[in-house]
Amino acid sequence: MATVGFRNVQKTYGGKVKVLHGISFDIKEGEFVVLVGPSGCGKSTLLRMLAGLEDITAGEITIDGKVVNELESKDRDIAMVFQSYALYPHMTVGENMAFSLKLRKADAALTNERVAKAAKILNLDQLLDRHPRELSGGQRQRVAMGRAIVRDPKVFLFDEPLSNLDAKLRVAMRAEIKALHQRLKTTTVYVTHDQIEAMTMADRIVVMHDGIIEQIGTPLDLYDRPSNLFVAQFIGSPAMNVIAGTLRGSGAAAEVEAAGTRWPVPAQVGGRDGQAVHYGIRPGDIHLAPAGSGIAAKVVVVEPTGAETELLLQVGDAQIVVVIHGRTAAKPDDTVYLAIDADKAHVFDTAAGTRLA
Repeated sequence: MATVGFRNVQKTYGGKVKVLHGISFDIKEGEFVVLVGPSGCGKSTLLRMLAGLEDITAGEITIDGKVVNELESKDRDIAMVFQSYALYPHMTVGENMAFSLKLRKADAALTNERVAKAAKILNLDQLLDRHPRELSGGQRQRVAMGRAIVRDPKVFLFDEPLSNLDAKLRVAMRAEIKALHQRLKTTTVYVTHDQIEAMTMADRIVVMHDGIIEQIGTPLDLYDRPSNLFVAQFIGSPAMNVIAGTLRGSGAAAEVEAAGTRWPVPAQVGGRDGQAVHYGIRPGDIHLAPAGSGIAAKVVVVEPTGAETELLLQVGDAQIVVVIHGRTAAKPDDTVYLAIDADKAHVFDTAAGTRLA
């Protein structure tokens, strides 16, 4: 296990295109940290710089307090699992898993012991004599993980390892990777664009956008207290409902006027009367109210998913999504009434995009 540190890390291509704009944060020993953000935000570039696969334009990266900027990838004591499994097709599962140790001329007994141990952890012990072509996608991904485990590195690096798997298998592999981390306690840095992966796996999430860090926190911190509008809309599925409006009143009497109605806000919300704001409320924090009370909305689409029902509703000139537990008799063009959980509403300054505490 090891600590990892980033100090004002920057990356520029060709002296003109700046991809990372001074990234700074620390990863604790044994922590599972997920870098998440949309395509092009710089998360994979940052991971590759940590792995030694990309040069660092400016700043420092440390592993266990040692600056590794100029250190070769093979000397950083890290192991990386890629989106593509990168398995040697002519080698068996066992040979693939042992390959990195054989390159290091490790003792044969130690190599066999580590391969056997990793295979047992990943339920691959019955597959060691097979070739990659004889494996499913999930089994190949486990072999790639096993190849990393036998290295016994200080840091595991995962670069979107589940992107090639189908939805059901992704869910299963998420659980396997998390269970693996809980068992090995190895410091792990995981890159994904899938915020559900980030929410379910991470000890802490680093949300990136356009080469900067928008917010760092635990999954529930980011969900409950997004620091700005980008994080609020990126974290959570379905996404947070956001409506442009105006703050009316202040303190306990404050409301947001938006989409032709008044929306409740948490007590003692910041901001000033008449301030341009964006009102945010998550789909699960809106409930159906008795007829004639609450906010009137017209049903546009009803999407039953079994245990829950997702409603697309029209309120004034805005459309919002509501998720209710169970089922509803509501049909398109019906009018329903909404009750808002005011304590879970969010208000963001329109100009700065920051959340009003």
